[in-house]
Amino acid sequence: MNSRRTVGLLVLAALLSGCGTSPPRSPENLCEIFREKSDWYDAAQVTQKRWGVPIQVPFAIMYQESGYRYDAKTPRKYLLWVIPWGRVSTASGYAQAKDEVWADYQKSTGRYGADREDFDDAIDFVGWYMDKTTSINGVYKYDAYNQYLNYHEGWGGFRQKTYASKAWLMPVARKVQNRSDMYGQQYAACKDDLNRGFWSRFWHWL
Repeated sequence: MNSRRTVGLLVLAALLSGCGTSPPRSPENLCEIFREKSDWYDAAQVTQKRWGVPIQVPFAIMYQESGYRYDAKTPRKYLLWVIPWGRVSTASGYAQAKDEVWADYQKSTGRYGADREDFDDAIDFVGWYMDKTTSINGVYKYDAYNQYLNYHEGWGGFRQKTYASKAWLMPVARKVQNRSDMYGQQYAACKDDLNRGFWSRFWHWL
């Protein structure tokens, strides 16, 4: 009986772990994301308060970068087309942060234990990066289009307009802006309900 219980607990723990790291079931709807993953909403609110960013923009950026996959990595490079030879870049995790800028984030915030595969840390990183983008390049925090161009090209690259030579990149930034706008409209419609908390919503439904 004890062995069965142990196995059952291990299976349950594995299932719960999978639920905690799997992408949301309805990534097109920010309200559904928050209803499914209330801890993500908590993290989003903390990031909003800490960095003064609108909740929808970091989510639009992370959707574009990783599809909300904690273990997302860039494609592999191959030597002679067949031998795996590292990856295109060091970007990884929800936010697809590269090693060097992640190290800058850790040093700047003192969060040396931050992990790119942890959602709370990843969204805080995006909020930090957006805040720096506003300070360095004067980009409005609701301007998801130019925030994303900074995120992709770096602050110096944005100033040098390196994106102008990448015809594919600006349409991607437009997609990020459109998703941010959509998420913002969705969030405005469910924010009060989300903020009531579980038990308040439960009694409201009765």
